[in-house]
Amino acid sequence: MATLVAPENASAIDDAAAVKKACLGWGTDEKALISVLAHRNASQLKQIWEAFKDMYNEDLIKQLKSELSGNFERAICHWVLDPRDREAVFVNEVLKKETEDYKVILEISCAKSPEELLAVKRAYYQRYKRSMEEDVASHTTGKTRNFLLAMVGTYKYHGNEIDEITAHSEAIVLHDEILSKESGHEEMIRIITTRSKQQLLATFNHFKDIHGTSITKGLQDDAGNDEFFSMMRAAIRCIKNPQKYFARALRRAMKGLGTDEDTLTRVIVTRAEVDLKKIKELYMERNNVSLEEAVAGDTSGDYKAFLLALLGN
Repeated sequence: MATLVAPENASAIDDAAAVKKACLGWGTDEKALISVLAHRNASQLKQIWEAFKDMYNEDLIKQLKSELSGNFERAICHWVLDPRDREAVFVNEVLKKETEDYKVILEISCAKSPEELLAVKRAYYQRYKRSMEEDVASHTTGKTRNFLLAMVGTYKYHGNEIDEITAHSEAIVLHDEILSKESGHEEMIRIITTRSKQQLLATFNHFKDIHGTSITKGLQDDAGNDEFFSMMRAAIRCIKNPQKYFARALRRAMKGLGTDEDTLTRVIVTRAEVDLKKIKELYMERNNVSLEEAVAGDTSGDYKAFLLALLGN
């Protein structure tokens, strides 16, 4: 389901030389950089990184940062990172922001398998010499802290077994907690953060059967714009259908005046080698316009060319 178009037998030595050549002289050949780096998978990019270091005794990221700027620099520098390292960087960046927007943490904890999440946490520790949980705890408070810590700290069961009796009873608990305005919502946090994806999907189905509405709509109708419930809705959407969640995120990033380049970059860069083809299909179904057309209309220059290349152009 990836959109990335990469040759099978690329030469890391030739690619490293092409990148270096694109950075020599008075100007940078951005098209040459895109033609190489936007068409290599994670394994090939790692080999380019190593070849660049061996051939020129320079760090590829530092070279790119010294030559590029703006959204293009940010996008391509995130792209050439190892995927686990990239996710760790995204988490660290969002925790440093003054505005509280923890969608990155939810995406990593909800859309990844337990082993994949563990690998990101290891990469985070190796890069920042602190655990992800430590930084999440120090930058959040209250129910938000409790929820996010549990999301990143729990190693969930990843199988297909379901307990329908538990699903039914916990659907009732979730509804009661939505209606309870004063509680700490400990049971909601426990259920969402510890149950497997398949168990949660069964619980959400029971919720709709019992109460006649989806749990996300219940959270919206009964809780309004409460920040905690808004975060909970996002997590549930990502658990239920990650591709649909990301298609929605892309639409919101390009809706109205201005563009949320951080979200646009993050989704395309992190999903291009995973499931971006399916996300493109869902985007088209929902918006009656292709994702390529939307991106082309909301971006420009080398940044646009790079994103379109990752989209398969």
